[in-house]
Amino acid sequence: MNTRTLTAVATALAATVTLGAAGCSGSKHSSGGKGATGKNPATANQGAMVGGTPQKGGTLTVLSNQDFTHLDPARNWVMSDMEFGTRLLYRTLVTYKAAPGTAGGELVPDLATDLGTSSNGAKTWTFRLKQGVKYEDGRPVTAQDIKYNVERSFSPDLPGGADYAARYLAGAEGYQGPAEGKHLASIKTPDDHTIVFELRKPFAEFPSATVMPTFAPVPKDKDKGPQYDNRPFSSGPYKIESYQRGKKLVLVRNTNWDASTDQVRKAYPDKLVMVMGLKANQIDDRLIASQGADTSAVSWGALRPESAAKVLPDAEVRKRLIAESTNCTDMVQMHTGRAPFNDVKVRQAVQYALDRDSVLTASGGPAFNDLSTAYMPATLFEGKAPDTLKIPSTGDIEKAKQLLKEAGKPDGFETKMTVSTGDKGRAEAIQQSLGKAGIKVTIETVDPSAFYATIGDTKNRTDIAYTGWCPDYPSGSTFLPFVFDGRYIKEKGNSGNHSLFRDEPTMKRMDEIAAMTDAKQANTAWQQLDGQILAKAPAVPVLVRRWPLVLGSNIAGAYGQTSFGGQLDYATVGLKDPSKSQG
Repeated sequence: MNTRTLTAVATALAATVTLGAAGCSGSKHSSGGKGATGKNPATANQGAMVGGTPQKGGTLTVLSNQDFTHLDPARNWVMSDMEFGTRLLYRTLVTYKAAPGTAGGELVPDLATDLGTSSNGAKTWTFRLKQGVKYEDGRPVTAQDIKYNVERSFSPDLPGGADYAARYLAGAEGYQGPAEGKHLASIKTPDDHTIVFELRKPFAEFPSATVMPTFAPVPKDKDKGPQYDNRPFSSGPYKIESYQRGKKLVLVRNTNWDASTDQVRKAYPDKLVMVMGLKANQIDDRLIASQGADTSAVSWGALRPESAAKVLPDAEVRKRLIAESTNCTDMVQMHTGRAPFNDVKVRQAVQYALDRDSVLTASGGPAFNDLSTAYMPATLFEGKAPDTLKIPSTGDIEKAKQLLKEAGKPDGFETKMTVSTGDKGRAEAIQQSLGKAGIKVTIETVDPSAFYATIGDTKNRTDIAYTGWCPDYPSGSTFLPFVFDGRYIKEKGNSGNHSLFRDEPTMKRMDEIAAMTDAKQANTAWQQLDGQILAKAPAVPVLVRRWPLVLGSNIAGAYGQTSFGGQLDYATVGLKDPSKSQG
């Protein structure tokens, strides 16, 4: 999809919002959570800013039941973490506009003066950096610092980050990072304010990739290897005052941040305090009540499904609810390289046995979720995903048993599934539905901050993982290759392809589509490939969630950023009355 334009990107993002709560075909929940009036009570604030314009000052408190997966920009590739890091702590070459709804999908320059200039048939990309951008110690941000962070993202001891550089930079094969003084010749810095990337193949979407934290600056003398995760050096509006992993993070102003160089970040609060390790149900209850200090608080994680019944019937609380679509597909991913899931019939049996309706109910119902019938979200299908398999949303147990019998497992089998602790309810729904077909699932829960490291350890992980994938921008090229291309599987820090799917015809077709110069043709080809992979059943698409967040009553400037999975946009959020905040 190498000629996809920024206009096409914005149009695809527009579908994210206009799609709303549309249901999936073949589902008894096809109303998408709408009542008799035809309105979804969860989406009244969709595409809107809540609370008015914030006042400068005060302390914004973030209540969380978990730590970050990573804050090191070389390793930060979880949607919510990326939004937090790139909006508050460090800047990237390009970013998304700070605006609710479709406008939040517009690419805008950040460290760069524009969206980059291509040459050599989109194989060379040049960015000029703004003058006057400084780190927290007052020194200028340089092109060499961006080059250094891209290079360190190749380091084996820094797994987990976005790998666009590894996929596209010329001469990157086998590169292991700059630790021994080795550098990539395909990243040139002719001066402190110019950086040039030489790609091994045309990539017209490259500016969209430079939104990733990989393209944030890191000064070489501040790099602490894996320990940099604890104290990234700020080029954004805030710096880390203190960080106790799993307990508390305190951000204060970076006094060397110059708002005149930054059209995106408003930096309203004087301080942000994230309190970690809280119980998720307590966070929900505190924000629903919105008393005392909690009036100036927000939640890091999405509202628990169990809390929906406390929020949706209450008109006053609904005024403080934002619930944008994550635009991410939850999937049951099976280890295709290990028995019994190396047998396609076994994997297909899981497809048919799964009761997606029960998982949707465990996720808070159709007000906060849409069922999936394809891997890619509906936004990559012009608003409506196809249903190529036509499996009932409640499953087909008899068909599942038949497939197991054909696979030589008439009595079923036992297996283990790893899930994040927040997904335990969904996992239990999966466990119950698969059990009806004779597939006995043992659930292993992992703290969210360690979840991706756990399932990314390909030698020691369980047979099934419940996880998902979000397109980094609206293109099939940012979804299917990352989830199903076997050439980028890593032993540790593996991302995306948690089914460990290595299928030669699929990979060949991905290369053919990537080489297409007609955007419409490529888009259609990605859509067709989605159905072709689905038939081979490396994973089962389950649902696309919304990211419901209840805000404290003193919160202003709040909306879910559609380009970052519906997470609160920390670039603009602040307080109505800073004097009411504490801390």
